Amino acid sequence: MSTTPPVLAAELAAAWADIQRYHPELPDLAAPESLIGESSSACGHALSFERLLHEAVHGIAAARGVRDTSRAGRYHNRRFLAIAEELGLDHPEEPHPSSGFSLVTLNAEAKKRYRSTIDRLQRALKAHTAATESDNIARTFRGPAARHGSSGGGVRVKAVCDCGRNVRVVPSVLAQAPIVCGGCGKPFRIPEPVAVAS
Repeated sequence: MSTTPPVLAAELAAAWADIQRYHPELPDLAAPESLIGESSSACGHALSFERLLHEAVHGIAAARGVRDTSRAGRYHNRRFLAIAEELGLDHPEEPHPSSGFSLVTLNAEAKKRYRSTIDRLQRALKAHTAATESDNIARTFRGPAARHGSSGGGVRVKAVCDCGRNVRVVPSVLAQAPIVCGGCGKPFRIPEPVAVAS
């Protein structure tokens, strides 16, 4: 078993802490490993420091109580854009019709400020990719456009627990590790479809 995923999660947490040094209102990153397996936004970027900074924009928006997206989180509005600019992200002049201003990129000042952080994270990402490829694990990081042919987020399905509770989850996230119910301690599962008799 490879030790690279925990190393990558630690590097993601360290990079997040580096962002917090410049933006103290940014909340802590609860689960860095959640960024490794699946896109959680409509940014369409592979996992990178740029993607992490994009997620930090959402974190600051949440801390400020700012609604920075609409259309189930797909459309990134001008409030998202204003915070993105504060964090050193540039944007296209016109919004994308379905994802708005989600396709932000690092500006020159941010690249300079975070140079060592970016280098550390890139090394960890390369090591993670090499380890998962050598372990024959099919873990590719795909942006929403690659998954769905659109700019939408991951398709979530209902996962159920034996006690009757349910959550919405992207199947590939649930496949990585069990999600355990806080009520009864049993794992959530995606129920098998029931065939209808004709």
